[in-house]
Amino acid sequence: MKIAQIQTADGQNIYATPSGNKWFRCEGDLHSGWTQTEQIVKVHRFLPPISPAVIFGIGLNYRAHAEEMGSPLPDFPVVFMKNISAVTGHGEPIFLPRHLNSDAVDYEVELAVVIGKTAKNVPEEKALEYVAGYAVGNDVSARDWQKIFGGGQWSRGKSFDSFCPLGPVMVTADEIPDPNRLPIRMTLNDEVVQDSNTSDQIFTVEQLISFLSGSTTLLPGTIILTGTPPGVGAGKKPPVYLKAGDRLQAEIEGIGSLQNNVIEESP
Repeated sequence: MKIAQIQTADGQNIYATPSGNKWFRCEGDLHSGWTQTEQIVKVHRFLPPISPAVIFGIGLNYRAHAEEMGSPLPDFPVVFMKNISAVTGHGEPIFLPRHLNSDAVDYEVELAVVIGKTAKNVPEEKALEYVAGYAVGNDVSARDWQKIFGGGQWSRGKSFDSFCPLGPVMVTADEIPDPNRLPIRMTLNDEVVQDSNTSDQIFTVEQLISFLSGSTTLLPGTIILTGTPPGVGAGKKPPVYLKAGDRLQAEIEGIGSLQNNVIEESP
């Protein structure tokens, strides 16, 4: 089932699911699951499909991406966190920071895993039982704040407002039998800049859930951004960073297409 969180023209925030070219209201939530109703609704605005409890990001989790960045393959997952207020929806703008200025904002298409029930010390063989679903994510990153101005950690450069687009839908886990074999790509202004498969991940979805839940409680609504494939702007020579007017389309086969335009933050 595909689940979106939408805003209607009268300002209601509701869940909906697509069928053909129509959207139908859904009842339920992450804890109880969703049921489609017969009520047809019109989408005024897409919200993130899930309001996250916390966002974990995984760095350097594609072999070819680690290579393009000149980094050795990690022995353990490289973990960082993003502020939950960075989340934004399909069709919403990505803001180039201007108060804390950055001229090195980058795109990163990623498979987002949504944890559906409380998880702790989960063995790999049971890890997918804790997944509610999957979404397309974009781990937008200000490389200068990530690597130079961030005090030696990544969260500052990855937590600006709008730096975590998600959506437009979450696909429930029953429709994705193997999240480790999904074509994934990013298009920038109609040019394909990332084109890979989640099979290139160093650590599988199961391994990441098991690792992150070790001696740690993952609450329902936890989002895991599982890493990005090669082709990011920082990996190009010279680097290619986002500018106002750019159009991004992040896609994962079987899940959806997430589109966002880039604008400058208002003073």
